[in-house]
Amino acid sequence: MTLHFEAPVKGPTFHPVSVGRKLKDWLAKALFAASFLIALVPLVWVLYTVVQRGFRAVVSSTWWSHSLAGVLPEQFAGGIYHALYGSLVQSLIAAALSVPLGVMAAVYLVEYGTGRFARLTTFMVDILAGVPSIVAALFVFTLWIATLGFPQSAVAVALALVLLMLPVVVRNTEEMLKLVPDELREASYALGVPKWKTIARVVIPTALPGIVSGVLLALARVMGETAPVLILVGYSRSINFDVFGGNMASLPLLIYTELVNPEEAGRMRVWGAALTLILLLTGLYLMAAAVISYLNRRRSR
Repeated sequence: MTLHFEAPVKGPTFHPVSVGRKLKDWLAKALFAASFLIALVPLVWVLYTVVQRGFRAVVSSTWWSHSLAGVLPEQFAGGIYHALYGSLVQSLIAAALSVPLGVMAAVYLVEYGTGRFARLTTFMVDILAGVPSIVAALFVFTLWIATLGFPQSAVAVALALVLLMLPVVVRNTEEMLKLVPDELREASYALGVPKWKTIARVVIPTALPGIVSGVLLALARVMGETAPVLILVGYSRSINFDVFGGNMASLPLLIYTELVNPEEAGRMRVWGAALTLILLLTGLYLMAAAVISYLNRRRSR
C-alpha cells in the first residue's frame, strides 16, 4: 500500500501596499475632507448670521403668542403667531392632498404599472419635479382664481404647494416600495393573500419608515416657498382662520413684506422670521428621524 502525499496548495501571495498607492489614498481622503469643509463654511456662516441677528426677536415675550395687528412699522412689538399659523395651515392642507395621491400613484407604478399609461404617469411626474414654484403659482392663479372665480386664499396656496410636493412624495415612495424584497410578496401570495391585501398589509408597512421620512422632508421643502404665497394670497398683519377666503400671512410672506420696512424693527422681524423658519424646518427633520426610529424599533420586535 503506497501512500501519496500531495504538496500543500500555496495561497495567494500578498504584496505590501506600495508607497504610490498609499499617497493616492491619502490624497483622495484629503480632497474629500477639504471639499466637505469648503461646503460646510457657507452653511455655518449663514446659520451663525441668522441666529445672531434673529435671536433677540425669537426670545421676546410676545414673539410666539401675538400677531402684528395694530403694531406700527417702527415699533418692535407683537410677534409671528399669525404667520406661523398660516405656514402650518397651508402646508398641512397641501400634505393632506398630496400624500394620498402620491402614495397611491407610487403603488400603481411599482405594483401595477405597465404599458402606456404607466409611462405617461412617470413622464408627468418627471415634468412636475422640474416645474419652478412661480410657474405652479401662476397655473393655480389662472385656473383657480381667474377662470373659476375663487378668491385668493390659503387653499389656493395649498394647491400650488401640492404641485411642488406631489413629485417628491411619488418618487420617494416609489423608491421605498422598490426596496421591499420580492420574497415578502411571494410568501404572502403563497399563503393565498390577494395582491391588494399584500400591498396594504405587507409592502406598505415594510416601506413605511422611508415613506414617512420622504413625506416630512417634502413638507419641509414647501414650507419655505415664497412665490405661491406672493401670488395666491394677500398679506395680513392679523390672524385669519378662514382658509377659503381673505388674506393670510405666512413666514415667507412676512419676510418679504418686512424687507421694505427701513426701520430697525422691520429688520429684526425679518431675521426673527428667518430664524423661526429654520427652527420649524429643523423640528420637522428631527420629527422625521424620531418617527423613522420608532417605526424601525416597532418592526424589529
